[in-house]
Amino acid sequence: MLLARRFDLARKPPSSFRMLSVVHHPRYDAISVPDDHRFPMRKYQRVAETLVAEGIVASKADFLSPMEAPLGWLELAHTPRYVGATVSGTLDKKEQRQIGFEVTERVVERSRRSVAGTVLAGKIALDEGIACNAAGGSHHAKRDAGAGFCVFNDVAVAIKVLLEQGLIRNALVIDCDVHQGDGTAEILNDTPEAYTLSIHCERNWPVRKVSGTRDVGLDEGLSDAAYLGALDATLDEVFAEIKPDICFYNAGVDPHRDDRLGKLCLTDDGILARDRRVIGRVREKAIPLVGVLGGGYSKDVDHLAWLHSHLFRAAGEHA
Repeated sequence: MLLARRFDLARKPPSSFRMLSVVHHPRYDAISVPDDHRFPMRKYQRVAETLVAEGIVASKADFLSPMEAPLGWLELAHTPRYVGATVSGTLDKKEQRQIGFEVTERVVERSRRSVAGTVLAGKIALDEGIACNAAGGSHHAKRDAGAGFCVFNDVAVAIKVLLEQGLIRNALVIDCDVHQGDGTAEILNDTPEAYTLSIHCERNWPVRKVSGTRDVGLDEGLSDAAYLGALDATLDEVFAEIKPDICFYNAGVDPHRDDRLGKLCLTDDGILARDRRVIGRVREKAIPLVGVLGGGYSKDVDHLAWLHSHLFRAAGEHA
């Protein structure tokens, strides 16, 4: 109910030209990590600045602001033990190392806002057809553990919330991050209303994959043409199987050729073409779509933010 009230207050006034609804909060990058850390925390603020500079979002005042996700939402996807230990600051050191950074109070707030941001974007997409969260895509977080810089699994929580509230009957996840969406698959494998598709580099982390509804493991070094061909063929097959009430698209840019943690070779144009392919296919079927940021680990944060902005650029073409 709190989110519904915030959502109603956040609605933009009607106009003849509607810009893309984007959820963002300054706390998305409120964690201080060393410049040489593999997780480029500064990218979230740079993405927001890029979206305003490019005119994709009119001004910083036009971002929609999420609250912190209630514990009840988190426990729809995660065990009460894990949620309680994380929120109370009693997660042991081994579990924190598995996540990839110290789980401080600020990290917990950031993670809860990111989850609520994806839920909020989901509710807006059901109303407007499309919306994006300028964070999210934390697809390595499992029921009872975080991993790979992921504390809470925002997409899994959002699907569980929308199902519980009776707003959807089924959902599709299209995960194009270079790493397999193992946490999303693990959490949603007992939810027949959720179809999980992961298109990733097979010989990449995590070493132990968790099978989802459909997994497409690509060879290392794949470039634009081959990647887009595999994507098109897979989407054809998926949409022959399912007509979801909503689609969550993880638009990680780590398939880029310059990414430190990816092993594919997409160019800047290839990332944009991918985003346009996925979003166009979903929206031509009148399926509401939620875009989430996903991974991206280049040392050049300005270029990384530019790559991430392609998601919003492609989504804005369908707003």
